[in-house]
Amino acid sequence: MTDKQDRPETEPDDLDGVFPVDEHFEEEVVEGGRKVRHKGIYILPNLFTTGNLFCGFYAIISAQAGFFTQACIAVFVAMVLDGLDGRVARMTNTQSKFGAEYDSLADMVTFGVAPGMVAYSWALNDLGKFGWMVAFIYAACAALRLARFNTMIEVTDSRFFTGLASPAAAALVIGMVWALSDFGIDGNTFAIALLGAVITALSGILMVSNFKYNSFKKLDLRGRVPFVFMLVMVLAFAVVFTDPPRVLMLIFLGYACSGPVMYLMERTRKQPAAE
Repeated sequence: MTDKQDRPETEPDDLDGVFPVDEHFEEEVVEGGRKVRHKGIYILPNLFTTGNLFCGFYAIISAQAGFFTQACIAVFVAMVLDGLDGRVARMTNTQSKFGAEYDSLADMVTFGVAPGMVAYSWALNDLGKFGWMVAFIYAACAALRLARFNTMIEVTDSRFFTGLASPAAAALVIGMVWALSDFGIDGNTFAIALLGAVITALSGILMVSNFKYNSFKKLDLRGRVPFVFMLVMVLAFAVVFTDPPRVLMLIFLGYACSGPVMYLMERTRKQPAAE
């Protein structure tokens, strides 16, 4: 046996370097006009992003096992977490490039892959190749929409999204599955499978469209509001919880239709002005 003195100098004394984990992560940011390197990552916003990713993965597993209600609830919970991570990062001044990239990758799984897999497991698998092609088109459109958002984030008006946001598109697909399955409607019938394919495909197309959607990013959550606003919020929660599947589906269906409706309204206003 050899003691510690007989070991080669290159051999580590502990487990440092055994696992392929970069424990000295550094990120370069610009502060005060000069570049600064920060070590490590922020824990709080990335915890919400990790919860978002977990919900998406859980939705895929649940859908494959036939538990569609649990899968749909998981995606809606992920939407709440996805809305919180960015706001928490801005409120606590913990924004980072790592967090932005991590959030985008988590959104791809939760709002790109998971809804397509849930819709495919529920109904689209009975359409054969056409069914999985529709699911793939949805996932591909989600990837394209996220890539376009990441590249245009510095040059677009933050008040509006260009194309339907991926969480809203996922809510439309998931809301359909949840609402119909909660009624006991079997997705294996041809008519329901065809309806699922149409909604899934349209949700994907709206993501890569040029329709403008309100982002609601200008809402001031830290400012004071009238007392009646809290009453409205309580009533809104009461309405949602009376019948979550149908109410949520109607809400996001209306939001998805708001883009084309706003586009048509702008066109009708411009035509008389041009005349």
